[in-house]
Amino acid sequence: MTDKGLFIDRVTITLDGREIVSLSRRVAPGVVLTVMGPSGVGKSTLLAYIGGFLDPAFTASGRAFVDGVEVTALKPEDRHMGILFQDALLFPHMSVGGNLLFALPAGSGDRQERLRRMRQALAGVGLAGLEDRDPATLSGGQKARVALARVLAAAPRALLLDEPFSKLDAALREQMRELVFSKARETGLPVLLVTHDEADAEAAGGDIVKLGE
Repeated sequence: MTDKGLFIDRVTITLDGREIVSLSRRVAPGVVLTVMGPSGVGKSTLLAYIGGFLDPAFTASGRAFVDGVEVTALKPEDRHMGILFQDALLFPHMSVGGNLLFALPAGSGDRQERLRRMRQALAGVGLAGLEDRDPATLSGGQKARVALARVLAAAPRALLLDEPFSKLDAALREQMRELVFSKARETGLPVLLVTHDEADAEAAGGDIVKLGE
């Protein structure tokens, strides 16, 4: 069996002695695993554990691997998980291009090479030429695209998606789903999506795990 992709190995999360998550699953490169369930059931908690920012109120065990590397044994900053939330969370004091330059990994080349990568990342989400814009001047859809470009620019091992489409209107939601999932396929990133929206799961096209049932 290949080590490529994301492997969730017997991850169990409890709160006050009550088990809220118990999951083992493999997610191949470019494939999406959707975790569904009502609010408060533990969907985001699973992402927090894998990403390394689990609230200490929870107790967790089990491991997560990406391409054979046990990411849950690493410091959060060394896990290199690409995370998208409901809000774009762009740095307001930086330009659009500055947000992307900040995300580029160390050793991404000299200044000209970093600028080239930043512009390429923006072009990849249909925002070529917007590097000098103030994030506050962008539409909701543009902010979502910049957030995606910033995550991809950081060269993550995997994508963790915490209801990233839920604050967009219906038309934008469909566009962003298509863009995010196509980018994941194109870059071969395994994806863990948490959502309560059946349409997200349908668009993702992979397996679905339902918590709280």
